[in-house]
Amino acid sequence: MARPRVEQPTPAELELLKILWGRDGSWTVRDVLEVVNHDADPPRAYTTVMSLLTVMAEKGLVRRVLHGRAFAYEPAEPRERTLGSLLGETLGRAFDGSASLLVAHLLEQSGPSAEELDRIRSLLDGYQDRLADHGRKGGHSCTDSHPAK
Repeated sequence: MARPRVEQPTPAELELLKILWGRDGSWTVRDVLEVVNHDADPPRAYTTVMSLLTVMAEKGLVRRVLHGRAFAYEPAEPRERTLGSLLGETLGRAFDGSASLLVAHLLEQSGPSAEELDRIRSLLDGYQDRLADHGRKGGHSCTDSHPAK
């Protein structure tokens, strides 16, 4: 029986996607394993990472290309699109589409610093300005509004 296509990554798959998004080009299983096991305790097995990447390829989360005798993997979608989809699903399923409820829970859970709150206010102001400039009503992409690191 074929595995049903699930759009959203599991937590373990998201961990690997974050690694793949962190560098241009494709990665072998061994490349990914090296990064995963840098701080892992206990370390993950090669076959575990290989199996995860294989499932991710079947789900369409990564592209797999044969390089010599090994497969190399790269994200199928940019980080912003995948995370936007994940957040959009969470917004709809857990918060009934209420952005204010999602933000309230996020603030309660994360306990942002004063600096982070200032950055959030700045992002909200920028978003509101873009809406006014374009005469739009919500739903705008936040790809140009990354938080400061």
